[in-house]
Amino acid sequence: MTSAIAACARGEQTGLHRVIELEGGRLMGIAKRMLQRRDLAEEAVQDALVQIWRKASQFRAGEGSARGWVFAILRNRCLNILRDGGRLSTLDDAALLAIQDGRQAAALESFDALDEMALKDCLAELEPAPRRAILLAYVGGYSHGEIAALQSIPLGTCKSWIKRGLDALRRCLS
Repeated sequence: MTSAIAACARGEQTGLHRVIELEGGRLMGIAKRMLQRRDLAEEAVQDALVQIWRKASQFRAGEGSARGWVFAILRNRCLNILRDGGRLSTLDDAALLAIQDGRQAAALESFDALDEMALKDCLAELEPAPRRAILLAYVGGYSHGEIAALQSIPLGTCKSWIKRGLDALRRCLS
């Protein structure tokens, strides 16, 4: 993946094709889980790929994994779409509640969908509550405030769990 990002930074279209080949299906799957609408998921993936192409020169291999960088771009794009309330205004209250329930279920089920990846092993080493908070944030797209409410904990506790959990994941994956 790192070589694909480096190729994008050099302006080689083969790099972007390689990113799509390696992670396209996962990118679409995560976007669909977060947004619960195929049309918005397609838009998010397309926008993320454009950002990957444009910002590839900003990626620093020593500061994290290429895969993590790519998925962070997608996650941020999905969150921006979710924050844009105008896109969801055509849905009634029941549909909006169903989307939220789907986001939460997808976040919690994602742990089992990680297959044999090292991330699954590292996540398994975390305590259940911090692991759930991280999955809700990074897979479900929930804000820290929403996670704190879902887990009935103070906001500061939620932020601490996520920060310490991410630190532990970085150490485990490096």
